[in-house]
Amino acid sequence: MRRVLSASARPSGDASSAASRGGERDKESTAARESRETLRTEFPFELPRGYVDDAGTVHRSGVMRLATARDELIPLRDDRVRENAAYLSVVLIARVVSRIGTVDDIHPGVIEDLFASDLAFLQDFYRRINAEGHTRAAVTCPSCQENFAVDLAGGGRPGES
Repeated sequence: MRRVLSASARPSGDASSAASRGGERDKESTAARESRETLRTEFPFELPRGYVDDAGTVHRSGVMRLATARDELIPLRDDRVRENAAYLSVVLIARVVSRIGTVDDIHPGVIEDLFASDLAFLQDFYRRINAEGHTRAAVTCPSCQENFAVDLAGGGRPGES
């Protein structure tokens, strides 16, 4: 005959150790759940050419954060954007780029001074992290026609190992 004890009938050592094991499992599962649910909001990048500051220093690495609804709405009230709709991307990129190299005062003037290829890179990077949720791009090797994915945020430059 098998006898089953209720929690109240178990010896105190067994109940407390079972409760502590359960509590540890709850803590572990909560911590694991929180780490899985953490939203990545900042994405590092490397500009193809780099921002050249007034001293002639080239800054290539930077950080862009996810855009908010406010980031997309406020530029629409900017007179420069009202006069020239193409300026929207300059104002928007200036709002979400938090750093380029050692320059952390990013404003439309800094974005205006980027090379066209760097601005195009940041526009595509913005689209990828805000619309697609990742920084990977599908590419095809021009030599062997092999398809693969590259991480646009990665620290390496094409052709470098």
